[in-house]
Amino acid sequence: MAGNVGMEQLIPIVNRLQDAFASLGLPLSLDLPQIAVVGSQSAGKSSVLENFVGRDFLPRGSGIVTRRPLVLQLINSNTEYAEFLHKKGSCFTDFADVRKEIEAETDRVTGHNKGISNIPINLRVYSPHVLNLTLIDLPGMTRVAIGDQPQDIEMQIRAMLLEFITKDSCLILAVSPANTDLANSDALKIAKEVDPQGLRTIGVITKLDLMDKGTDAREILENKTLPLRRGYVGVVNRSQQDIDGRKDIRAALAGERKFFLSHPSYRHMADRMGTPYLQRVLNQQLTNHIRDVLPTLRNKLQSQLLSMEKDVQEFKNYRPDDPSRKTKAMMQMIQQFNVDFDKSIEGSGTEINTRELSGGAKINRIFHERFPFELVKIEFDERELRKEISIAIRNIHAIRTGLFTPDKAFEAIVKEYIKKLKQPSLKAVDMVVTELTNVVHKCTEKMSRYPRLRDETESIVNNRIREREMVAKDQLLMHVEFELAYINTNHEDFIGFANAHNKAENKERKKVGNQVFQSLSFTFFIQSHSCHLATFHSISGISLFHSVQTIFCKKLKCTVYK
Repeated sequence: MAGNVGMEQLIPIVNRLQDAFASLGLPLSLDLPQIAVVGSQSAGKSSVLENFVGRDFLPRGSGIVTRRPLVLQLINSNTEYAEFLHKKGSCFTDFADVRKEIEAETDRVTGHNKGISNIPINLRVYSPHVLNLTLIDLPGMTRVAIGDQPQDIEMQIRAMLLEFITKDSCLILAVSPANTDLANSDALKIAKEVDPQGLRTIGVITKLDLMDKGTDAREILENKTLPLRRGYVGVVNRSQQDIDGRKDIRAALAGERKFFLSHPSYRHMADRMGTPYLQRVLNQQLTNHIRDVLPTLRNKLQSQLLSMEKDVQEFKNYRPDDPSRKTKAMMQMIQQFNVDFDKSIEGSGTEINTRELSGGAKINRIFHERFPFELVKIEFDERELRKEISIAIRNIHAIRTGLFTPDKAFEAIVKEYIKKLKQPSLKAVDMVVTELTNVVHKCTEKMSRYPRLRDETESIVNNRIREREMVAKDQLLMHVEFELAYINTNHEDFIGFANAHNKAENKERKKVGNQVFQSLSFTFFIQSHSCHLATFHSISGISLFHSVQTIFCKKLKCTVYK
């Protein structure tokens, strides 16, 4: 299955592009054709890669071992050695030293607390036993933080995996152990999220020799169950006992071949199983994939090149001491800040965050979810409320015996609860201001090269936000005072005494037999009196009138007379 020799020269070209980004200490920002290896912890990813090389060179242990992306470039050569991009000129012939260097370089960036980073380590392995191939080994998926790892380590790893495999230019090597439920494989699940048709995913099934007696993965390997466009390849890795006993990888590959030839479920497809076949498949798939995406990649590189040449031409005669240049550069950054801020609020940006709400979306959520939730959370004691209603009515009637429910009793009780709307309303303003401050900080990131300009910009904008915050709070408090000042019984939401009385009677008929209760539900009591200014109708999209109804009419039912 040897690929076209001319086309295989594309792999080293892509390798050089990857090295260019890595030398800057940056994540890969260009959509280069690549193969990303994903799988859960202990799925056998490291063993598969070591089988390709024929050497033990990857860190091993419990928990998360791979904590930075490892760009592994395999290059066919007559001699066998390894070199790191961050240690140019140093050749490693002892692969135990390669493992130590990977661990040291990982700790240098992520520390010793098992944290992770998306800045890759670039490793080249030259060997006569490999085909030209480049893979990116990503951290294994985990569910539980260990030791002093961040509690959100699962989400951090997931975000890193998606950063790589979401790109259409990336092939996904999904490694799944056969001795678990393959239908619930973490690798296949996350691959399906970004590649629902299975067009970019290559399945690798490990640990076939560890399956329960009487079971096999034949349906999966024949691509009948959970089908993928590029199919599945089965491999048999060394066991932990073999690794501890330093079993030679060449002997392990011979044992793998023997396993497939002798197993009754796999012998008919033994020529399409095993590590050597997988390496040939990946070599051909990557070569073909580079060929397919090459036109798009070339157009993108040409577009970026033209843009950079334009910038170079513009600044060719640039003089740092030219005041007009400084003013123009500052105005361009401020204008860009305005554009970014507007896009963050309006939601018209080109980069869409798929992991969390931010900007305008978060403010919308505050208005339509958090604020109503805060209103519903307003606490009350129903027994105490009944007592307050009874005392208010008696105090208004004083020495007299009342026949009707006095309006003043309604006003006295309801006004106390209307006052409780102040705190949630002010809290909503605080949450919006906090989010606006976060948006401002994010939009000034492009000014990070000029810390003083960035600080001044944030200070001016945040001061303006604080000024408007005070105005907004004053308006809200005034709004509440308006609601406390006047009850409009002519408002269209006022249902009237007759309708409220009929509703109360119909409800009581279902509950009461021959007994007679002189009672009124608090719903009737409120609805027969409550209405607010129609001209002031929106705090966060919810009128105070409906807020009061939510709190009193729907939630509280109290007996006024007994």
